[in-house]
Amino acid sequence: QVHLVESGGGSVQAGGSLRLSCAASGYTYAITFIGWFRQAPGKEREGVAVIATSGGNTYYSDSVKGRFTVSQDNAKNTVHLQMNSLKPGDAAIYYCAAASCILWVRDPLGQCKYNDWGQGTQVTVSS
Repeated sequence: QVHLVESGGGSVQAGGSLRLSCAASGYTYAITFIGWFRQAPGKEREGVAVIATSGGNTYYSDSVKGRFTVSQDNAKNTVHLQMNSLKPGDAAIYYCAAASCILWVRDPLGQCKYNDWGQGTQVTVSS
């Protein structure tokens, strides 16, 4: 079992920045991707960003590309999501999730099965 804990959420004005963290513990050996997802009122859960834990390749949804950056700190077993130029549409509960998926998958956000999820952290963006 993999345990994930998100942190770093908060309230920020449009144009501001937040840095989310996802700390992983448990059986992390088999994890190949850590993804970030968000759920906003009235919207479906949306894949935001993902990082391959082996090699560090990153993938982003079109809505956040160029504004968000996902990275990992292997020494701390932690993945970060740096969110810049935040918009009101970015407001949501953000979750990190772990997947054991083939490394050559074309779309890790859409194609991989994310079996382990954190509890989420709230991000609020005011205009």
